[in-house]
Amino acid sequence: MSDASPRLALKETLDAVKGSLIAGAPNVIFSGICTDSRQLKADNLFFALKGDNYDGHDYCAKALELGAAGIIISDESKINVSKMKNNGAVIKVTDTLEAIGDLAHYWRNKFSIPVIGLTGSSGKTTTKEIMATIIGRQKNILKTEGNLNNLIGLPMTIFQLTQDHEVAILEMGTNTPGEIKRLTQIAAPDIGVITNIGPAHLAGFGSIEGVRKEKGDLFAHMNKNGIAVVNMDDENINVISETWKGQRISFGMSPSADVCVKKIDKIGPKGMRFQLMIAGKEYKAETKIAGMQSVVYNAMAAVAVAQALGIKHETILEALASFQPVAGRMEIIKLKNGAYLINDSYNANPVSTREALMTLKELKNSHNSYAFLGDMLELGEESHEMHRKIGMLAAVTGVNIIFLRGDFSDATAAGAVEGGMTSDKIKYLSDLKSDLLPIKENLKKGDWILVKGSRRMKMEKIVEQICDDFGCE
Repeated sequence: MSDASPRLALKETLDAVKGSLIAGAPNVIFSGICTDSRQLKADNLFFALKGDNYDGHDYCAKALELGAAGIIISDESKINVSKMKNNGAVIKVTDTLEAIGDLAHYWRNKFSIPVIGLTGSSGKTTTKEIMATIIGRQKNILKTEGNLNNLIGLPMTIFQLTQDHEVAILEMGTNTPGEIKRLTQIAAPDIGVITNIGPAHLAGFGSIEGVRKEKGDLFAHMNKNGIAVVNMDDENINVISETWKGQRISFGMSPSADVCVKKIDKIGPKGMRFQLMIAGKEYKAETKIAGMQSVVYNAMAAVAVAQALGIKHETILEALASFQPVAGRMEIIKLKNGAYLINDSYNANPVSTREALMTLKELKNSHNSYAFLGDMLELGEESHEMHRKIGMLAAVTGVNIIFLRGDFSDATAAGAVEGGMTSDKIKYLSDLKSDLLPIKENLKKGDWILVKGSRRMKMEKIVEQICDDFGCE
C-alpha cells in the first residue's frame, strides 16, 4: 500500500521509529508510506514487514530501484547495504511492524481532530459505515476502508490523514491477545466504542472472559480525557466500563440511556422504523436494514458518537434513513422471480449467525426458506458445540432445507436433526451447479434464501451463482 501522504523528514522519522540510519543521505524527504513494492510510488518510505508467507526484506532492493526514498529494515543480514548507499536512506529498527505503528502514532499526533476507535465482536463495519454516513454529512471524515483494521491496516489508514480531515473513524480488529491495546496506543482515540462482546475468535482468546479483556483494552488505553461510548445492555461491556472514570455516553433499550430506541416496527424487506431518543428528545427514525435487532444497536452506537461530536439531530435522522446496507452484511437482494436473497456472506460468528437465522424466520412469514451455512471459524474447543446449536436453531426456526459447507458441517447437521429436521433436508455442498438444483426446482415468489459463513468459506460464490441462476432486480 502507498500514498502521497505523509511527508516526513528523515530526522523526525528516525526519532519516531527509534531507528538508526545505516546508509543514505541525511536530508531525504519521504512522501508516502509503502508496504508492498508492487504499489510503490516515487519517494515512498518502504517498510520491510514480515508475514507468515513473505518477508519484505526480499523486496528492499527492488523498492529502491523503483524510486523509494528510503527503506526501513530489521534484519541487516538480508540486504546488501553496500549496494544501497547511494540509492536512498536505509533505516534499521528492532521490529518493522512496531516501527510502522510508532510512525503512524507520530503522524496521528500532528492532528488535533477527534479520532474514534471502534471495536467489538460483531457489527463493527456496519456501525462504522452508519457512523460515517451520519458524521460525513457535516464533517470531512477519514474512515477505515474494507478490512484494514489490523496492525498494518490501521497505520496505513492513519497515514492518509491530511489537514482537510475533521474526524477520523478507525475500526480495530483482533484475533490475538494484545492487539487492541497496541491499536489503541497507535490511534490514541478520543472516543472509544465497543459494539458488543460475544464468542468470537475463541481460538485466540480461550473464553468470553478473554474476549472481554481484549476488547476492554480500548477503554483501558484510550485518551483518559476522551469519551467512552457504552452499550448498557451488554453485561460484559458494563464490567469493562466500571473502570472507566472519564466522560461517557450510553446507548441501549433502557430510557435511562443517553441514546435509546423503543417501539421498533419491522417492515419486511424495506427495513425498520423506530422511536429514537437522543438526550431526552424523541424522534421518528427509520433504516433500510431489515430485521436484525443488532442493527438497531449499531445505529444507536453511531448516533451516540454523533451526539458526542455535536452533529445535528436532523442530520442524524436523515443519514439513518439514507443508509444502505453494506455489501455482504444482511444485504437483501430481490430476485427476478419475486424471491429474496439475504447476502450475509462477509463473516460469521455464533451471535451474528443466530441473528441472521432469526431474521430469516421473521421475514419469510408463511413462505419457504433456505439457508446456506458455512463454518464459523476461530471458535477453538467450542466449535463443535456452537455449530450444533446453530443447526438446531435452523431447524426450530423452520428452515426448509439447509446447505452446509466446511469442516463442521456434520456438527451443524447433527444439531439440525436434533431440532427435528429430517436428513433429506440437509445437503452438503460440493458442486454448486448441481447442489443448487433443489433451489431451482422449488424457489417461489416470496421465498427467502440466507447465505451466511466466515470469509474463508467463500460464501459469496454462492450468492453470485444464485444471482446468475435467477437474476437480480
